[in-house]
Amino acid sequence: MPDQVDELLLVREAQAGDVAALGVLLDRYRPAMLAVALGVLGGPSDAEDAVQDATLAALGRIQDLRDPDAIGPWLKMIVRNCCRMHVRANLPVPVADPLPASSLRDVADPAALLEDHAARDWVWHAVEQLSEPLRVVTLLRYFTGVMTYEQIGAICGIPVGTVRSRLSKARSTLARHLRESAAQAHADVRAMTAARRREAEQILLPGPREYAAVLRDAWHPRLRTVWPDGRHTLGVDPVIGLLDRSTGAGVVQRLPTVVASRQIVIWETEILNPPDDPQHCPAGSAWVMWFDAGRVSRLRLFHEPHAA
Repeated sequence: MPDQVDELLLVREAQAGDVAALGVLLDRYRPAMLAVALGVLGGPSDAEDAVQDATLAALGRIQDLRDPDAIGPWLKMIVRNCCRMHVRANLPVPVADPLPASSLRDVADPAALLEDHAARDWVWHAVEQLSEPLRVVTLLRYFTGVMTYEQIGAICGIPVGTVRSRLSKARSTLARHLRESAAQAHADVRAMTAARRREAEQILLPGPREYAAVLRDAWHPRLRTVWPDGRHTLGVDPVIGLLDRSTGAGVVQRLPTVVASRQIVIWETEILNPPDDPQHCPAGSAWVMWFDAGRVSRLRLFHEPHAA
C-alpha cells in the first residue's frame, strides 16, 4: 500500500508539471517498457529506440492519463504503439518521397512537449545537451514544422540516410538526458527566444540602412555562408547584398518562426513577392545560424521552391 500511494502521488505530481516525479516514474518502468519492446521487435537496438520514442511520447501525454493507477499499462501501451510505428517506418520507401507529416511527430515531438508540458525549460536543457550535428537536425525537424528529410539534408549538406540516423540518435540521447536531468533547475529560454526574434525582426523587416548596421554590429565580420546553390562566401556583405536586392525589388518577408538555442538559431520566413514579379524570390526560406562568442559566425540559407 505505501508503494501504491507513493506511485499515485508521483503520477499526480508529474501531471502537475513536476519533472522530478516524472523522471522517477520513467526510470521505474523502464525495464518493463524495454521487455515489451523486445517482445514485439526482437532486436535490442530496435527495442531501445522504441523505448526512447515512448519516453518522449509519455513526457508530452502524461496529463492525458485519466487513471493514475494505470500508469504501468499506459506506458506499455505507448511502447506497443511506438513499436508498430517503428515497423511501419522501416518498410521500404522511395528515398525521394517526403516523409509523412505524422511519421514521428505524433510519437516523439520535442516541440509539442514545449507547448503542452509545463517543463519547457527542462526540455530545452536536454536539447542543449545534444551534440551540434544532432541538435541542428532536431531543431529543423521538430521546431520549424515544414522540413522534410530531404530539405534537412540539403541545409546540412548530408545524405537523407544520415539525417535519419542522426534524428534516431538524437531522440535516444534526448530521452536519456530528459530522465537524467529531471530534478535539475534550468534557465528560462523564453527571454532568449524573444531576444533572438527581435534581432531577426531588425534584420529582416526594417529598411536597408537598419539591417546593414545590425548585421555589421551583431554578426562576425568573417561570417561563413553556404548559399542554396552551394556557393561559399566570407563576410556579411553578401548577406547585406541579398537583402538590398530583395528590398529594392519590393519583396516583403514575414517571420513566423524563430527557434533559439544558445549556439544555434533558426529563422523560418515566408516571402511575399511584388504582384508584377511573382517569381522574384522563392516562397520561403530557412536561415540556420551558428553563434560563436555571441555573434553569428556561420550561416546556411535554404530556399523553399515556388508553389506549383
